[in-house]
Amino acid sequence: MFALLLFCQGLLIGQTTDSDFTFEIDVLDHVGAFDPVYAWFGYDEPNYTYMRDGRKLLREIADLSPVPVYVRTHNMLTTGDGKAALKWGSTNAYTEDEDGNPIYDWTLVDSITDTYIALGLKPLMEIGFMPEALSSQPVPYRHSWTPDNHYSTIFTGWAYPPTSYEKWAELVYQWVLHAVERYGVEEVESWKWEPWNEPNIGYWQGTTEEYIKLYDYTADAVKRALPTATVGGPHTTGPAWDKAEAFLRQFLEHCVSGTNYVTGQQGSPLDFIAFHAKGSPEYVDGRVVMNLGKQLRDVSKGFEIVASYPELKEIPIVIGESDPEGCAACSMDVHPHNGYRNGTMYPSYTAAAFARKIDLAKHFDINFQGAVTWAFEFENQPWFHGFRDLATNGVNKPVLNVFRMFGMMGGNQLKVKGDWNYDYVLARDSSIRESSDVGILSTTDADGLQLLVWHYHDIDEKSMAEDITIHLSNLPVEKLQAFHYRIDEQNSNAYELWKSMGQPQNPTEDQYLALEKAGQLTLYSSPSWNQVDDGQMTLQLNLPRHSVSLIDLRW
Repeated sequence: MFALLLFCQGLLIGQTTDSDFTFEIDVLDHVGAFDPVYAWFGYDEPNYTYMRDGRKLLREIADLSPVPVYVRTHNMLTTGDGKAALKWGSTNAYTEDEDGNPIYDWTLVDSITDTYIALGLKPLMEIGFMPEALSSQPVPYRHSWTPDNHYSTIFTGWAYPPTSYEKWAELVYQWVLHAVERYGVEEVESWKWEPWNEPNIGYWQGTTEEYIKLYDYTADAVKRALPTATVGGPHTTGPAWDKAEAFLRQFLEHCVSGTNYVTGQQGSPLDFIAFHAKGSPEYVDGRVVMNLGKQLRDVSKGFEIVASYPELKEIPIVIGESDPEGCAACSMDVHPHNGYRNGTMYPSYTAAAFARKIDLAKHFDINFQGAVTWAFEFENQPWFHGFRDLATNGVNKPVLNVFRMFGMMGGNQLKVKGDWNYDYVLARDSSIRESSDVGILSTTDADGLQLLVWHYHDIDEKSMAEDITIHLSNLPVEKLQAFHYRIDEQNSNAYELWKSMGQPQNPTEDQYLALEKAGQLTLYSSPSWNQVDDGQMTLQLNLPRHSVSLIDLRW
């Protein structure tokens, strides 16, 4: 029997006791490469990119991943003065003179893109929305949406088809040429280009065929400017909805065998396929009730649709927005079901969701490249106002720390056997409404073994912590060093500290520095060196509901 070592309050090494959950991991039992599908983020308001807190958060995002992070934003071609507002942004990239001749101004587009490139980020470049001078129904153009308005009020002149598809194509062509001239062929080849967002709902005030026409003109323009560019779409809403499924299938069939609106030939360029997947929380009897299953059904249906086309099965899939619900800018004071966003429910949901996305991709044997978390930050807003964001006023929220945990994993994913209450099928079909969801995502590389352990439930209420035993086998060393990181009410959690300060809206300098520190991912205990007995080790963990641990074992 191993010597008993206490790893802070939560992890025991070398002692076996009765546990609620027991898992077994063989370090030689690989199930495939662990791809950085987490390293994708997006937001509506592109002008936040180069503002103070936006730059700070983008640096944090860049630093959390060992590979370049992809960033997607709406409104890159929207007409306006460059001032951001909720669900709004603009670059004024395209206007026309009095004779209808185009005027291109890339100043703000460059400010956004320069920020990405300087930080080592990669654009998932959304080509949209319609400039006022090209809109077939330009008035009214700019919306004045606030969280208490109906969502549909955002769909104004920017959402309409162009008056001229040829002028639209020339705008796209000039943009890509400009990008190549400014950043170089090799850099722009690493980007992804995509026309529009969610064209099956109000974001596109045209028909399905008109969107397909827009796609053909856009893809042709991108490829004329840079033949080696990557272009894809269509970024429909969740495919589990029958109307979204029908739109996605019609688009895919066109790309495979339809008549191209530009070339007259069969098919259209399609270098990646994108759709969205969202959950649907509710506020019931004074508490938040999430719906992880709803999001997983969107993911599953999208993967199933792509897998049904033999010609497309190897094409990368990007879940272009992948979130617990659909409105990042809807605050919790107006929409109380969004109360999950500030605390530890969001990161535990995220851990459980990403693990199941990966499982579903393996099930359908498709090429899952990434899932965009549609969350960023909102400048000059109240502290912890309940937006779906990664930081508030420059201070990281707990959810960002789960992405830091993902970034510490890599190499090959390992099979985890044991007491799963919910496999990916049950989580998809029933959500997490009965017993606790305790699970592990495990990876190994040349330097060690990583264990991401979560305790999640759809219902936001206090519950008993769970005791977890993890048996490891075929460890290749006689001694290893253990690091334990934790997201819970006391650790890696600026929100709880802010509440304990009295919820200040104007923190002092000392309070701000303390909040900034609390927003970082922190060790749950001091690192320790531990013996391995004949390739085996047993870990024990006590994990509260809605918390996440990363155990990093290094050799």
